[in-house]
Amino acid sequence: MAEEISGRKIFSLLEVTTSIQKTIADRFKSSYWIKAEMNKLNYYPHSGHCYPDLVEKSGGKVIAQIRANIWSDDYQKINTGFLRILKEPLKDGIKILFLARITYRPEYGLALRIIDIDPAYTLGDLEKEKQETISKLHKEGVFEKNKSRKLALLPQRIAVISVLTSKGYADFLEVLGSAGKNYGFRFFYMLFPSLLQGEKAVSTIITQLRRIRKVARHFDVVAIIRGGGGDIGLSCYNHYHLAKEIALFPLPVVTGIGHATNETVTEMVAFENAITPTHLAEFLVRKLGEFQNRIEEAKDCIAEKTVRLVREEKLVLISETKLLHSATLNLLYRNRYRLSGHIVPLSQQSWHILRRRLESLALTRKDFGKWTGIHLTHEKQILDQQKSGLKRNCALSTERSGISLDNLEKRLAILDPKNVLKRGYSITLLKGKALKSIELVTEGDKLETLVFKGKIESIVQSKKRKSYE
Repeated sequence: MAEEISGRKIFSLLEVTTSIQKTIADRFKSSYWIKAEMNKLNYYPHSGHCYPDLVEKSGGKVIAQIRANIWSDDYQKINTGFLRILKEPLKDGIKILFLARITYRPEYGLALRIIDIDPAYTLGDLEKEKQETISKLHKEGVFEKNKSRKLALLPQRIAVISVLTSKGYADFLEVLGSAGKNYGFRFFYMLFPSLLQGEKAVSTIITQLRRIRKVARHFDVVAIIRGGGGDIGLSCYNHYHLAKEIALFPLPVVTGIGHATNETVTEMVAFENAITPTHLAEFLVRKLGEFQNRIEEAKDCIAEKTVRLVREEKLVLISETKLLHSATLNLLYRNRYRLSGHIVPLSQQSWHILRRRLESLALTRKDFGKWTGIHLTHEKQILDQQKSGLKRNCALSTERSGISLDNLEKRLAILDPKNVLKRGYSITLLKGKALKSIELVTEGDKLETLVFKGKIESIVQSKKRKSYE
């Protein structure tokens, strides 16, 4: 009941919310089919209940949202239907068409109680997503890109994207190991662990693909392996970004994700798709067998061609040997006959030339002796003339040098200080050194004057500058 306080009618919060609850219950008595996107399922395993966050978007923006609930019994029924029809469990991020009642409770607020969900609507939406992905990849011209990659003649180095504990991964390795023993060859593989189903599968697979891309030169092929899950949880393999990453991957990508229904887009764009990891391993083993067979065929072909070539060349050699022998004998006989016809003329011509050469040599020897004597006499005369000229030149040079030397001695004698003093000149010394300028003398300095046959000592009382200009 409302209270009256200071003339105002006041309601409690419970009274207001109860009134809202009654109004909604009276107004919305039926169940309604509603379409929305389940942004978050919010499943609680301990109770089995779900509290989905439902939204409607337009242009990428949320234009409506509401909280919902799915009680445990309803969830089990709905999830079973999804697994049977979609091969997928109820999960985040899918569009749903659901039957719900509008409820309001004072302690929890407004909500939609989901009674049932039509999996066919979601299936259509997933199929639509798949077709949109295929269309976009075709439009971008990348759908067949990975299929055009060239697989190594022997794809022995394998980058594996899988779960370490996956049965499919174990089956894959077992087949490779057995084949390696049978062929005497060992496969190299490296695991890049990733989630393979659920909402996080796309991002983790792409992350591992990008890691492999950085070291792509160390691998021949990438294998995506998923086993033991049947047809459940495959919608992630229709995701546009994952399919494009595989289509544009620089190495061939092969898949074995373990299902027998319609192909996912990931499998469509992959270089090779196998139903199971075991079949995928057998595909790689077949490549090993084909390589082995090609080696054997090449070896047999080489051996066969070698034998045939040796046989053919041997016959050619025998034929050529016979031909060479016959041609050699014919040439020998023909040249022997020609040689016999040239022996006598050649002998006569040789003796004739020899006699002429001997006569010429005798004449040359005689002339050589005569001209050698004449040349030596002439050269001796020239040598005597040069000897006489050399003696005359030496005498003249010696005489001239003596005269020059006498003149030099006379000049030196004239410049001798003694002779200078004899002529009446004197040399004035200041502190033992010749005085050259009056500027160097001060009053009271002691001077020595050198004259012929002695010296005079004096003291400077005054000095007088005189110009000689």
